[in-house]
Amino acid sequence: MARPVIGVIGNARLIDNRFPAQIVGANNMRAVAAVAGALPLMFAAAPAITDLGDLLDTVDGILLTGGRANVHPTRFNATPCAAHEPYDEERDAVALPLIEACVARGVPLFGICRGFQEMNVAFGGSLHPEIRNLPGRLNHRMPRLENGEIHPDLEVIFADRHDVRLTPGGALARLLERATIRVNSLHGQGILEPGARVVIEGVAEDETIEAIRIEDAAGFALGVQWHAEHDPATNPINRALFEAFGAAAAAHHRARAGGQR
Repeated sequence: MARPVIGVIGNARLIDNRFPAQIVGANNMRAVAAVAGALPLMFAAAPAITDLGDLLDTVDGILLTGGRANVHPTRFNATPCAAHEPYDEERDAVALPLIEACVARGVPLFGICRGFQEMNVAFGGSLHPEIRNLPGRLNHRMPRLENGEIHPDLEVIFADRHDVRLTPGGALARLLERATIRVNSLHGQGILEPGARVVIEGVAEDETIEAIRIEDAAGFALGVQWHAEHDPATNPINRALFEAFGAAAAAHHRARAGGQR
């Protein structure tokens, strides 16, 4: 039987400041192929190109990746600010209704970083543009040198930086079979108020929300704030997440194949 297909959302990027492109980080595709056991299929985060109905008739799961651009503040009744740019309103226009459709149709959904934040916004939640500015919070942004430049060593950038306390008895605690995990941290925005169906599955040591699921979803619907795609081949936490996502996609694939006979 053919492998399940997992759609991986793209991010808008301007090449050489003039050529518009849609890109996906290679680690996302590699995690889907090598750990989730599925065929990664990139789709454009542009509503004029991507028909959501056709997409969901084609794939067995959706991976919402991280991205440089923030979710536009008007999506959660906040005021835009130049300091929090860039934004990617076309991705917002694809991702937010796609999340609702996945949850309603039972298409497995896994959100990472921006994707995690999109899942919260899709169900009416809000974001804070700079979590580090809230009292008592850590700086969750990627490490930088003293001169302000991004650290040149990827191992330093993606190193585990803080603990996440998992909700006792929650879906993630049961999946990972532990109470606390340690994760990387590369984000500025974060969840301020959880959405109506958003269930908190894990929080950082400073109480920043780090993992969620969507209540009463018809299928797998989990989001994490950290970059789980970085090292799932060697990191047992991130491996378990992608394996569970892949298993859900495989089950969806079998169900679709059975229904088409």
